[in-house]
Amino acid sequence: MDRLDRAVALLLLVALAGCRDEAPPPPAAPAPPPMVQAPTVPAPREPVVLEDVVETDPRYIIGISYPPEVNRYPGLAAELRDYSEAARQDLLDAVAAMGDEPGGLLYDLALEYKVVADTPEIFAVAADGSTFTGGAHGAPLIARFVWLPREDRLLTADALVPDPAAWDRIAAYAREQLHAALSQRVDADELEPVERMRVVRAAGRMIDEGTAPEADSFSEFEPVLDGQGRVSALRFVFPPYQVGPYSDGVQVVEVPARVLLPHVAAEYRRLFADPGAAQ
Repeated sequence: MDRLDRAVALLLLVALAGCRDEAPPPPAAPAPPPMVQAPTVPAPREPVVLEDVVETDPRYIIGISYPPEVNRYPGLAAELRDYSEAARQDLLDAVAAMGDEPGGLLYDLALEYKVVADTPEIFAVAADGSTFTGGAHGAPLIARFVWLPREDRLLTADALVPDPAAWDRIAAYAREQLHAALSQRVDADELEPVERMRVVRAAGRMIDEGTAPEADSFSEFEPVLDGQGRVSALRFVFPPYQVGPYSDGVQVVEVPARVLLPHVAAEYRRLFADPGAAQ
């Protein structure tokens, strides 16, 4: 082997030795395991204990009464407290606007809560009252709270009947009942034909507008229970001015389960009585 061949062979040996001595690349780091999100635990409700309220001042008086049973449900108690506090704050804002000058008027807020249903499935409370801050008469305070103890939350009209189109039939039924009641009231007043027509037309327009087929028109309701504690009807409550003049007062319409059930969300049908069982 001549000198050139030996040199080439030596270079090849050095190259091969370098390949053998080179450290293998480190293995790829394993991918981190997917993050598992911890289940969301609802924060415990702060205890709310409602007590009757009596506030007096040279310019106003406030009286609010609560049934003690509502304190069993802190979430519901918080809803009632918030409603009361909003009404109270409205009154105090009106008092502040009145100033310190004696005006001869005593503003007032009167609000009473009553339990209208109490079963393991449904606990309902009616709020009725008024607030006076001047004018010809006080402003009505009308609200209904339907609490589901097992779910620990309020039942609202849009959750109960989630399909907007379904309100057409419910509104039509309520409207029919309100128009019938209007005719009875007008007949009892024995008005002259022209005056009767005027009253019916004006009040009828308020009925049609106040029963627009949407959940907001039927937001205040309370359950009517049968002997087994099932809902046989819903009593929808309309404050003055919604479906009639102030002089007509609060108006109510009971819509039976047979009308409601085809439109009630599946998860709430268990609350209702079977319409066929009563036939």
